[in-house]
Amino acid sequence: MRLVHAADLHLDSPLRGLARLADSELADTLRRATRRACENLVDLVVAERADALLLAGDVYDGDWRDYATGAFFVRQLSRLHDEGVPVFLINGNHDAESEITRSLRLPPNVHRLATERPETVVLDDVGLAVHGQGFPTRAVLENLVPAYPDRIPGLVNVGMLHTSVLGAEGHDSYAPCTPEDLERCRYEYFALGHVHERRVVCEGEHVAAFSGNLQGRHPREPGAKGATVVEVAPGGRAELRHEVCDVARWTHVRLDASECLDPDDVLDALDAELRGIGLAAGSRPVAARVTLDGATPAAPALLDAEWLRAEVDVVAEKSGAVVEMLRNRTRSPRASVPVPTAVDEELAGAVAAAAARLAEDPERAGALVASLEREAGRRLRGAGLDLRDPEGLAALARRAEEELRARLAGSDPGAA
Repeated sequence: MRLVHAADLHLDSPLRGLARLADSELADTLRRATRRACENLVDLVVAERADALLLAGDVYDGDWRDYATGAFFVRQLSRLHDEGVPVFLINGNHDAESEITRSLRLPPNVHRLATERPETVVLDDVGLAVHGQGFPTRAVLENLVPAYPDRIPGLVNVGMLHTSVLGAEGHDSYAPCTPEDLERCRYEYFALGHVHERRVVCEGEHVAAFSGNLQGRHPREPGAKGATVVEVAPGGRAELRHEVCDVARWTHVRLDASECLDPDDVLDALDAELRGIGLAAGSRPVAARVTLDGATPAAPALLDAEWLRAEVDVVAEKSGAVVEMLRNRTRSPRASVPVPTAVDEELAGAVAAAAARLAEDPERAGALVASLEREAGRRLRGAGLDLRDPEGLAALARRAEEELRARLAGSDPGAA
């Protein structure tokens, strides 16, 4: 039997971070990305000749009132109805608060599982039993798994659950459970939703996995996104295969420039990184967040933010990427910043100590730049400097020390 498992479509989710991409073609693509990824999912189900599609919650995005979103989803499910493919659907936390969820009529091939208690739907002609429960409200804080029914012998038994399992960074702890809870159900497969990263939770005889979401919606959802194809037989171990459905990709390039001797070396290293990412993305456009880091002799020449951004944009364009944000956290090697004999060594030491205190105390650094954040914070974040980021403030303190030491030494920190 072949099943396709997907979750967290978040159709027409208002994507974040697009302001920095201005009116680029990529921003336009990202605005339509969740719908196109859904279309790709339906194409995948048809191409795989799947016996069923499992949607493990969060089709919609909260209290979203645009019924055009729901109408689009119904059209996609109707395509599967025409192909004779059954669809199993559970409400996630976002679906539970969605007006669309409560109002739309779904095609007859769609089985929306109950929200009051776990429900089982059996398709005898397919040899499939699906067990699951959706969210009646946004915040389900209890473990639902102990109430799930026993497996039915002779059938492929699949569980569906929207859950954080033991918890996941960036996700609310809804319907918490343990991998052992899932394994005790003895289902051939447990299709999970809520966590947006693809992850296998149980790898033994009874497999449980998150498929991840279909399309990354912001820089904190990087990499390839899609659905999981499940091959399984009654009493057998499920075999999983990930298939991409995304139409654009987010990535974060963290470049250690410590081996770079000059700005050309830094740009060449970045070019190699972005070209590799572009090849992996295929024809998909890439939105890249770039962080340059490390102690390098090239650091003083990289202080010209406008020049650096222009050069990085040229490099990115060659690989088919757009730089969504650029952070320069490079620093000069200590040995390369001379302290002139004309400057009191005690003064130089005080500068270094003050910078170190600020780097170690982000709250103090934040208080010092609070007025600047109020006046120009949004504009600075657009240029890649986030004054609310503790790590960024520490890097800023270190760079301020380097520049001041260089000026005390009588050198121009912006010179190549």
